[in-house]
Amino acid sequence: MNRMDFTPYRRSTVGFDRLFDLLESNARNSGDNYPPFNIERRDEDAYRITIAVAGFRPEDLDITAQQNLLTVQGRKREDSPEGEMLHVGIANRGFERRFELADFVRVKDADLADGLLVIDLVREVPEAMKPKKITIGGGSLKVVENKDKGEDQADAA
Repeated sequence: MNRMDFTPYRRSTVGFDRLFDLLESNARNSGDNYPPFNIERRDEDAYRITIAVAGFRPEDLDITAQQNLLTVQGRKREDSPEGEMLHVGIANRGFERRFELADFVRVKDADLADGLLVIDLVREVPEAMKPKKITIGGGSLKVVENKDKGEDQADAA
């Protein structure tokens, strides 16, 4: 596999180290595709990760959300079949799947049904971080509009 070299970009940018590290890490770990998963954008600020975890029970799965990182782990069970196995085609191995999350993205809900683990995520940007239109004039600044919500506000800054 071709390795991407971000050195020229690292020399001419400041503050993007995390992004380049993430891209390089993703390129190195792209060979592991177990268990398979989907990432879906459901709304402007809503996402869903669906992971195929056939054979795992809720107590076999561990979901951990940290700042900017979601980790899903599956622990292999030691079930012994009653008879002699002639073919083993269902993967029954432990796994760890990591997802880098953007700022202000948090886990809203998780559910396991029909062999699929569904994790709903939502982005909640704090009100103070949202863009606001500011008018200049008079002697004080006033917030006229919050562009995300379209609400008029007349709070003195």
